[in-house]
Amino acid sequence: MDEQLTARSKQILQAVIEDYIATAEPVGSRTITRSHPISLSPATVRNVMADLEEMGFLVSPHTSAGRVPTDKAYRFYVNSILSAGNLQQGNQEEILKRCNFTGKDVDDVLKETSRLLSATSSYMGVVMAPRFAAHVYRQIEFVKLGSHRILAILVSQSGAVQNRLIQTEQEILQEDLVRMSNYLNELLHGLTIAQVRERLLQEMQSEKARYDSLFARALKLSEEVLGDDDREVFLDGQANILDQPEFADTAKMREIFRAFEQKNLLLDLLDRSLEAEGVQIFIGADSPLLRMEGMSLIASTYMTGKDTVGVLGVIGPTRMGYGKVIPIVDYTAKLISRLLEVE
Repeated sequence: MDEQLTARSKQILQAVIEDYIATAEPVGSRTITRSHPISLSPATVRNVMADLEEMGFLVSPHTSAGRVPTDKAYRFYVNSILSAGNLQQGNQEEILKRCNFTGKDVDDVLKETSRLLSATSSYMGVVMAPRFAAHVYRQIEFVKLGSHRILAILVSQSGAVQNRLIQTEQEILQEDLVRMSNYLNELLHGLTIAQVRERLLQEMQSEKARYDSLFARALKLSEEVLGDDDREVFLDGQANILDQPEFADTAKMREIFRAFEQKNLLLDLLDRSLEAEGVQIFIGADSPLLRMEGMSLIASTYMTGKDTVGVLGVIGPTRMGYGKVIPIVDYTAKLISRLLEVE
C-alpha cells in the first residue's frame, strides 16, 4: 500500500515524523498547519492523517488527540523520504578530535569508538569486533605461569590479541613451550585463523603427531587456544537511552538493560549488518530485540584488514534523529577502516 501515498500524504507523514522526533509528543493536525509550510486546513490535514492511520503509518494514543508514527512509518520515511547527506564539517572535526588512538591496540580502539559514537549521536554506541576467525595469524606464544598453568597469547596480523589460560595435566618446561610456539609459528604463518584450525586438524591426524610427543602437545595446546571464537561487543552510552522520555519508566528501563545484557541477541542483530555493505537500518519490528524495546539500530561495516569485517553503529529509540545519525555512522565506519588498515 506504500505506493498509494500521494505527495500530500508524504508531506504530512514527514511532518508528523519530524515533529514527533523533535518533541516525543503526539502530533495533531493544528500543530502541523502552524509549524510547517502546508497550505491546507487543519480539517484536511486531519482527514489525511486518518487515512495514514488506516494504512498503518500512524496510531492514536488513547490519552491524546494527536498521532504518533509506527515502525512502518519510520521505515517508509528512511527509505522514501529522508535524504541523509554528508556529515557536517563540525561533526567531522569532533569525531577526528576524538580519534586519538595512537599506541592503542585494536580492542582499545573499538572500545573508544563506541564511546565516540555515543558522544556524537547522544544515543548508545555499539561496536562488534570482527570474528577472530577472519584474522590472519601472526604468532602464538606460551608463557608458563605455574606447574600446570600456561598463558597462551595469540596475535593476528592486525594487532588483535586473544589470551587463553590453559590447565595442563603434565608440567611443561618453558624451553619446550618456546620450541612449541616456534614450530607453530612456522607451520601456521600467513593463514587465517579459520584456516589455522583446519591445518591443526590435518596435522593432528598426521604420522608426525603420533611419533613426536612435543609436536603432539603443541597441537593440543593450540587447539585449546583456538577452540572458540568469542567476539567482543563494546557498548557505551546506555544512560543516554534513559534521557529519552519514552523510557523514563523504571520498569521499562530495567527491560532495556536486561535486553542488552543478552549478548547472543545483540550478536544476531549485528551479524545481519554483515550481509551488505554500507549503512543498514533496523527499525523496531525488524528484530525481536529492537521490537521488544521500541528501538532502532543504524549500523555499518568497517574493516581492520583486507578481509576482516566488523560492525559499528548507534542504538536509540525508533524516534531517533535518523538524518543526523546515519551520516555519523557512515563517516565513522569509513574513518575507522582507514585508521585500522593493515598494510
